[in-house]
Amino acid sequence: MAGLPGARSVSPGSPPALDGSFLLSPLGGLMCAQAVLGLLVWSLIAATTYHLHAAYGWVMFVSLFFWILTLLFLVTYLLQLHQKFYMVPWPLVLMISNAVATMLYLTAFVTCAAAVQPTSWRQWDYNRRAAASFFACVTMITYGVSTFFSFRAWKGLGSNAATSQVTDH
Repeated sequence: MAGLPGARSVSPGSPPALDGSFLLSPLGGLMCAQAVLGLLVWSLIAATTYHLHAAYGWVMFVSLFFWILTLLFLVTYLLQLHQKFYMVPWPLVLMISNAVATMLYLTAFVTCAAAVQPTSWRQWDYNRRAAASFFACVTMITYGVSTFFSFRAWKGLGSNAATSQVTDH
């Protein structure tokens, strides 16, 4: 994969190998941050009476869905499974996923922040929902930065299409 760190050729029959250098890359570090921040968002919302308010149901859906999706991408890249399924345009898939996550987290952040005051009748719910709003904003920013880096990886960091197609396989 052009632009992705640790891009080594893996034969289709070999067992998955752990790629520790991916965690040190910008995309790997951001995926780890997204997993931690997404976990904070949905666990803070889950610790409140979110089921009584439709707005928090949306925040819960967005944060949980993208937390699971991010963990799947993280495991895929960490175990170098993206190289075994080379016919899938992984940089494009990752860029689209990050862009969609950024947009949906923007709606979740605004929804969560707008609903904190009117629906928080207990102090601990207020604190958790306010913290969830903050972490939703930070998570949205990390997905936005990941969109930038995955766009650069998709474009091949300045390489042309012919050379990136030859070296990817």
